[in-house]
Amino acid sequence: MSSKIVTFGEVIMRLSPPGNRTMKQSHEMEFFFGGTELNVASSLATMGCDVRHISSVSDDFVGESAISFIKSFGIDTTFINKNEHPLGLYFLEVGSSVRASRIAYNRLNGSFANSKPEQIDWKKALKGCQYFHWTGISPGISEAAYESLKEGLQTARELGIEITTDPAYRSNLWKYGKNGNEILKELVSYSTIFIGGVNEINEILGTQFSSDKEGFIDACKELKQQIPSIHKIFDKIRIGVTASSQQTQGRALIGDSYFETELLEVNPVVDRIGTGDAFAAGLIYGLINFDDEKALKFANAACAIKHTILGDINYSSVEDILEVMNGGSGGRIKR
Repeated sequence: MSSKIVTFGEVIMRLSPPGNRTMKQSHEMEFFFGGTELNVASSLATMGCDVRHISSVSDDFVGESAISFIKSFGIDTTFINKNEHPLGLYFLEVGSSVRASRIAYNRLNGSFANSKPEQIDWKKALKGCQYFHWTGISPGISEAAYESLKEGLQTARELGIEITTDPAYRSNLWKYGKNGNEILKELVSYSTIFIGGVNEINEILGTQFSSDKEGFIDACKELKQQIPSIHKIFDKIRIGVTASSQQTQGRALIGDSYFETELLEVNPVVDRIGTGDAFAAGLIYGLINFDDEKALKFANAACAIKHTILGDINYSSVEDILEVMNGGSGGRIKR
């Protein structure tokens, strides 16, 4: 099904030593374009959705390469602006077994952080939009990004657009004098679908709910009481056995109804980056095409299969994800 989905967020370059090497032992780097919201957009485009991404990139050959990469998915780049600041990037050492992966960011002075809110005509950018997706990473990067996002959310709310949020709080951001938790609560108040769990709710509301089933249900009820615009809450659970082994599960509270998916196990893990974004993309696709319970199962399967794909983006098709969702995880060769 083709649906207009708009995402807003940084386009960032990932640099990583090949294989499972550390930086100290490597003299070469692989690079990938990504970014939390772009990962969602790319996955949705791969699944056949009509997607537009809004961002700012560097006005150089790196920015041009990023735009070409985004266009390769069929994503509308009309509202990606350029400026003189370099594209944000991060370095990743991929862990294995008992050695955890490590990330170092270089993004707070990049092109997205220095974007100008007045460059975006939100009414045009959101024309024909059914879903607008944002995460808590974008407003943490800079005040300009926060102001841009707030205007976009206000416009989307006026237009009656379904607004999905993954309000991830990153303590290594928020360097411009704003209280991240207060800002996230403000922005979530414009949203209608919450993609997060007890940790995210506790961060936003300043509560201390437990992470078990009862704690999740109580946290969701408190979130909906304080922010009445939220009418659906979906949570992804990722259990890291080792750096090479992962279990995933989804749970949700819709109205007063709680449901959860079966546990999916991934071993060995190829790449953990972007697995939450794959969940969000799978959920949005599922909400457009299925009922809420099947949407959650589809999202969990998308999250699981992304662990097997190198890079930031889930390149899996709808058929691939449905196969995993329906128990087809044996990995037999398709001929």
